[in-house]
Amino acid sequence: MSKQTLDFDAAARSLCVGLPVSIGASGLARELSAIAPDRAFRDVLTRGGWFRLGGVIDATGRHIADDLTRWGESELAKHEDDLRALYDACAGSGLRATRLLGRTHYLVAVTGTQAADFVQVEIEELQETVSHVLFEGHVPGSLEELFEAPEAGAATNEPVSVPFYALRRITNVSELLKRIAAEKPEPQTVHRFFDAWQASSAGQTTHFSNHWVLAVREYLDRYRQSIQQATPVAALNGPSPKFLSAYGAKGLALAEALQQFDRQAGYPMAWFFHMLTTKSVPQAVAYAVIDDVQDGFAYLPERDVKVLRNWLHRPFGF
Repeated sequence: MSKQTLDFDAAARSLCVGLPVSIGASGLARELSAIAPDRAFRDVLTRGGWFRLGGVIDATGRHIADDLTRWGESELAKHEDDLRALYDACAGSGLRATRLLGRTHYLVAVTGTQAADFVQVEIEELQETVSHVLFEGHVPGSLEELFEAPEAGAATNEPVSVPFYALRRITNVSELLKRIAAEKPEPQTVHRFFDAWQASSAGQTTHFSNHWVLAVREYLDRYRQSIQQATPVAALNGPSPKFLSAYGAKGLALAEALQQFDRQAGYPMAWFFHMLTTKSVPQAVAYAVIDDVQDGFAYLPERDVKVLRNWLHRPFGF
């Protein structure tokens, strides 16, 4: 990792600590651009509605631990891995688990002309809230059961802190794709997606990062080697484009349906990329389009026909 990358990472992390969430995603983009003058960041997507485990607070609201999982494992070890003993020691103490309610803001800056030439910054907007009282009702069968809010008394979501920002990840997408390629010899699905974009009318009309971000995941394989995965996610902050066509449509009717979808999405060949990801367009449409091409209909540019034929020869999707 270069010194410039490390410097930007540290600056972005520090920036998040000092910013109020009232500035919103567009304000985050401005602030990121200010600390990296050679990059113009834009907010393209916000994904919310998720949560993860938080920490532990006592009956007065004082923080006992910031990490519920580590706290539980440590406390269980003190009681010789005996959940009954842990329960007896803590029942009635008023200890409560917290959770972090979150939204992820995706901000991007283009760094070149190719589809993968952009930097993606993920900033989380978090708020710690009360989840549930620990050691209440019965002895849990496992730590996982202890950590999980009972269905009957769903999380209270009582605020423990004011909302705040935290840097989740900075991804140089071009470098990420190179690392993924180095892990396996054959082209991965995400590489084929980017190649199709670059070769299609979409890649000639607009930059990939105007319409897509990457959901990045890292895990350990059975040999304990770090493996990275990336899945394209449509940058939709409003309604998804609708494919308005009857099953089995062909010819002019199909052409109009595809053009309508593309107009909603804002770029050509959008129907193809949504077919591979959001599934809002049936895969049968691709076969119908090629049938039309063979019957003499020319509503797709030749470059897009080639992309489609390549997919039909070796289908892929997410």
